[in-house]
Amino acid sequence: MADSFFSMFTPAEIAKISAAGTRVTLPEGWAPIGERTAADKAYIILSGEVSVRQHGQEIARLGEGDIMGEAALVRRSLRTASIVALTPLELIHFTDAAIERLSIEMPSFHDALEAVARERFPSEPGDQ
Repeated sequence: MADSFFSMFTPAEIAKISAAGTRVTLPEGWAPIGERTAADKAYIILSGEVSVRQHGQEIARLGEGDIMGEAALVRRSLRTASIVALTPLELIHFTDAAIERLSIEMPSFHDALEAVARERFPSEPGDQ
């Protein structure tokens, strides 16, 4: 995969993606996504670092330019991990509807979401 989710796009595409969401700031220790919850949002990290945790154990860290929360939206499933802010975060928050709109308007965005979800969960049932 590319260095970050944003690194897959041109500056003009990044501007369009950014404009489709809402900028939010979250404090260290905040958990914007909880394991086994409904998939109704995704975030792109503008600054800061998060811990991705399954059953309380860290499985990955994400930082600037990375997307989080996309896999459950793509797969229409419950969240498979919790996200915990290790530092204060500046994010772009996307509703499910915003992700759907961007996926239709920008096929490259849809393809990038699918690629990230496949990389993070390569052996999910039903993958061919």
